[in-house]
Amino acid sequence: MDELLDRVALRELVEAYAHNVDRLNPEAVAALFCDDGVLAIYEGDPDVIEPARVRTGHREIADALSGLSRYAVTTHFLGQHSIQLAGDTATGETYCMAHHITDADGERRDKVLSIRYLDRFRRVDAHWRIEERRLAIDWSDERVLPRS
Repeated sequence: MDELLDRVALRELVEAYAHNVDRLNPEAVAALFCDDGVLAIYEGDPDVIEPARVRTGHREIADALSGLSRYAVTTHFLGQHSIQLAGDTATGETYCMAHHITDADGERRDKVLSIRYLDRFRRVDAHWRIEERRLAIDWSDERVLPRS
């Protein structure tokens, strides 16, 4: 039963990240990380390349995510989610399709990112937190959207 509860809590943690990113609440996103948590962004396979950007700790993570305010709206759709539990630590991989909508020069555009979140989690004071999130952008596309 404890394993099932941990799996649910970890899925809810991953969902809270996506929700708060889309609601432009960088402080709430940062609070999902351990105090010394790491967000590393890769434009490709993290097993092959170095990260494009690395942010450590709540302040740096919140500051980085505040940059998403340049979009009119973002939507992160979460897909498959696998977890490997090991007591008070866990690792996981979650797939995501992220849409980033801009309105500029009379044109609406959608930057689509295919993302894999490669996570290490740690239980801190009875709550699961993200210890390290490697955000791997597998591919991206940009599309013009029709006006309604």
